[in-house]
Amino acid sequence: MKFLLDTHTLLWGLYDSSELSSTVIQILSSESCYISIASLWEMAIKSSLGKINLAQPILAIYSKCKEYEIELIPIKPEHCQIVTTLPFIHKDPFDRIIIAQAITENLTILTKDSYIPMYKVKTIW
Repeated sequence: MKFLLDTHTLLWGLYDSSELSSTVIQILSSESCYISIASLWEMAIKSSLGKINLAQPILAIYSKCKEYEIELIPIKPEHCQIVTTLPFIHKDPFDRIIIAQAITENLTILTKDSYIPMYKVKTIW
């Protein structure tokens, strides 16, 4: 099984593992994990708006992901097409593209977000 990290899961996994479930900690240490480019974009926007304080610059976070063998998934036209079919349960555009990527790439999302499991997508927390 392959896993797509939601943005908060990525940040907690890199900097504050006390927020993670024991299941997620086990998966992060032993399975193939991915992040969406949308997560880096979300962090950049929220940081520039003062909504989050990042422990490191975006490029350093990305380098740390590579160090831990967390692969980056670009946004493809197929992902955007899936977004057009998603019901408006979740309004956050970053989460909507992450959901679409998980559906298209057959990934399980590691997330604490209570809205994401309302879609036809596999989640674990």
